[in-house]
Amino acid sequence: MTILTFSVLLLFFSFLAGLLGALTGLGGGVVVIPVMVLLFHINIHYAMGASLISVIATSSGAAAAYMREGYTNLRVGIFLESTAVVGALIGALLIAVVSKTFLAVLFSLIMFFSAYLTMKRREEHETYTTSHPWATALKLDSTYPFKNQMTPYHVQNVPLALFIMGIAGMISGLLGIGSGALKVLAMDQSLRLPYKVATTTSNFMIGITAAVSAGIYFSHGYIDPAITFPVMIGVIVGSFSGAKILPKIQNRILRIVFSIVICLIGLQMLYKALTGAV
Repeated sequence: MTILTFSVLLLFFSFLAGLLGALTGLGGGVVVIPVMVLLFHINIHYAMGASLISVIATSSGAAAAYMREGYTNLRVGIFLESTAVVGALIGALLIAVVSKTFLAVLFSLIMFFSAYLTMKRREEHETYTTSHPWATALKLDSTYPFKNQMTPYHVQNVPLALFIMGIAGMISGLLGIGSGALKVLAMDQSLRLPYKVATTTSNFMIGITAAVSAGIYFSHGYIDPAITFPVMIGVIVGSFSGAKILPKIQNRILRIVFSIVICLIGLQMLYKALTGAV
């Protein structure tokens, strides 16, 4: 395979990764890493380094568009991300004493259950007239574009969302994976945010986490420009495309896409646990 062919193919798959990442709030890594490792036989450390850059690119590319359109809730994102960071630090400290195989199986089961909960929720039939006291105190309520107007929403169950975010950060620190799926789950199922607000806010949050990790990978020499550049370009174009498509897609379709993707992530993690590859 020539360098030109390699770059074009990587650019194409990165575009798909950015598109999917912008729509689901998961980042582009869930597509980019398997493609690079399985299809192009790239060393997983370099694949993960390029993936982190792709996540930052997805977050940066989509977040600006989503904030301009009024979807992203910055207050919720910053508030929950602080708990995720603490959880990640605790996870890093526990890495020597907790079984990774057990955690991988647990994570996969959580993914399957998350897919079920995501498909089960019917937010169009929900009506909230009050917010959780913490949400009121922290001014987490906001509005989002719905049916050509800015529609207000009320934030619920803040303590439960904080707990889920702490667990998400801990699992991320222990397994070295992104926790975008659990971030969407915390906002969708606990805070009861509109689904598009949950996915767009997750997009904003994952960029913060990835930026910290990317510095470590860069210091170890795992950011290869020949791999990272086409990935970054493809993901940025894909994420901007996703940001343009999202307002036109029905919530139900987004939920189906998200559920399929996290089930695939769960199956991949379960396979790694059973084969001892975690």
